[in-house]
Amino acid sequence: MIISTYTNKKNANGGNKLKVVILAGGFGTRISEESHLKPKPMIEIGEKPILWHIMKLYSHYGYNEFVICCGYKQHVIKEWFADYYLHNSDITFDFTEQNQMTIHNNVAEPWKVTLVDTGLHTMTGGRIKRIQQYIGDNPFLLTYGDGVSDINIDELVKYHENQGKLVTLSAYNVGQRFGILNLDESNNITSFREKSSNDGSLVNIGFMVCRPELFDYIKGDDVVLEKYPLETLAAKGELTAYKHEGFWQCMDTQRDKQQLENMWESGKAPWKIWK
Repeated sequence: MIISTYTNKKNANGGNKLKVVILAGGFGTRISEESHLKPKPMIEIGEKPILWHIMKLYSHYGYNEFVICCGYKQHVIKEWFADYYLHNSDITFDFTEQNQMTIHNNVAEPWKVTLVDTGLHTMTGGRIKRIQQYIGDNPFLLTYGDGVSDINIDELVKYHENQGKLVTLSAYNVGQRFGILNLDESNNITSFREKSSNDGSLVNIGFMVCRPELFDYIKGDDVVLEKYPLETLAAKGELTAYKHEGFWQCMDTQRDKQQLENMWESGKAPWKIWK
């Protein structure tokens, strides 16, 4: 299959041809109450892994081809997708004479999902480098497997194309919890630094659009995406920020998980924009 380099061309099922890469291989040590049993992206909100919620967002905008960077307890992710069809359909098992299985309803997503073992201790940049063969020379979308948002993916991609930079990441104001992005007047990222009491606190929330040249800045498994690759691109003026002003929340701790669960149970989860 030939992958288009632009998102305004559609594939056979009506979806956009940019692939979505999701980082799902970390240990999730800050939410160890659950991550000792499963990868953090598989921790559930409303009985569905947060990974599923992220994929539903992209799918809402027609992005249905995913490459998942697995690592820690990768078998849990693979087994969940292997059983997805059965878990979401009504089924009759006939063990009398014919020994057959009947599917009474067809509950499936329009997804093509490639699950890649990118190593147990590989850093974020190294994981991306390991899936290069599944992306080739094409632009791609990239995000983390532990944060949900109501971000408009179509607007993000259009912004990226208009800016003409190598990488666009999404920036969000979350107070004083995280490190800081410095932007110039054109929203180009000039540097990364630690927070201070005087900061406006724009942080990288993922939801990136990347040209394939990003792979050239990643040399091995020990490369952290947020260090040499993005810092170098920032210095070269090839990194820009799309400012998201809606909802975003990462699931970093058990408290974060409970907040997201409460939103979902209330029927007012801001990130659920799909039907």
